[in-house]
Amino acid sequence: MNVALIGCGEVGQKRARHLGTARLVHCVDIDVTRAAQLAVLGHACASGCDWREALARADVDSVILATPPDAQVQIVRAAIAAGKHVLVEKPAARHVAELAGIPQLAAERNVCVRVGFNHRYHRAFRQARRLVDSGALGSLLYLRARYGHGGRPGYASEWRAQPQRAGGGELIDQGVHLIDLARWFLGEFVEVDGFAHTYFWDMPVEDNGFMLLKTAARQVAFLHASCTEWKNTFCWELIGRDGKLQVDGLGGSYGVERLTWHRMLPEMGPPETTIWEYPMPDDSWAVEMTEFMEDIRHGREPTPGLSDAAAALAVVAKIYMACGYDHRA
Repeated sequence: MNVALIGCGEVGQKRARHLGTARLVHCVDIDVTRAAQLAVLGHACASGCDWREALARADVDSVILATPPDAQVQIVRAAIAAGKHVLVEKPAARHVAELAGIPQLAAERNVCVRVGFNHRYHRAFRQARRLVDSGALGSLLYLRARYGHGGRPGYASEWRAQPQRAGGGELIDQGVHLIDLARWFLGEFVEVDGFAHTYFWDMPVEDNGFMLLKTAARQVAFLHASCTEWKNTFCWELIGRDGKLQVDGLGGSYGVERLTWHRMLPEMGPPETTIWEYPMPDDSWAVEMTEFMEDIRHGREPTPGLSDAAAALAVVAKIYMACGYDHRA
């Protein structure tokens, strides 16, 4: 499979280094130097600043799109129209309305569109999914999670702080990962409450997002995404009738990735505890790419896909609306 990479920043570079058996044949970025530097990873890989040139190539089978949200929808539509399969980074759009008609277009052109909710593929979450599917936790009750970083000098001037480019602030940036993981385990949310606010950073988008989400079965997800978390933090807890799973860290500055299973005993009291630690390099990007290639090979509907992106964006939109934010361009 020949791949064109559009967007050669930090995430695009990770994608380029974890293509598996796919071949990188074209790199595109508004910074042509950055595109050229990444193109050395491919054999006779072209580079440039015009994504239309990459889509016009008959030998390009698929596109990985790692641009800011304001460019995503236009390029996704054009890639589908050109008959290319697409892996687009989350959130896939700035708001739900931008996704209108894209699933139908993909079906008409018989192409796969996968959305890069990469956290599903971390080792700890793959094991957590296996445990839940085995019935180890019993029926699921509720979930709580925190995800945050502390920004960096100049953060308020980056594209993530520009509502017309990002579609919002921390809620649509890291918050959609938490929403996606919560939906993956608990299902659809029928009630959405929350609060988005700017506490510290001088920017027109929120630096904190708080969410209280409920399913039809009254299961609750209590989620907090923040860029005023001065020590980078990831903590995710899922509680069932028979025990609890907790994921801490994502590697790097977030700390060693760890999954803890607290298994409730018949006599209750202190649980039986099992811990998995994953200090090795993160393989989630490679596993996700393998899944994308399997989507294409078998013509299957990607999961997570456009419907997952739309569901996460719908949660974000309800909270923005309730708080008086309107980031729509």
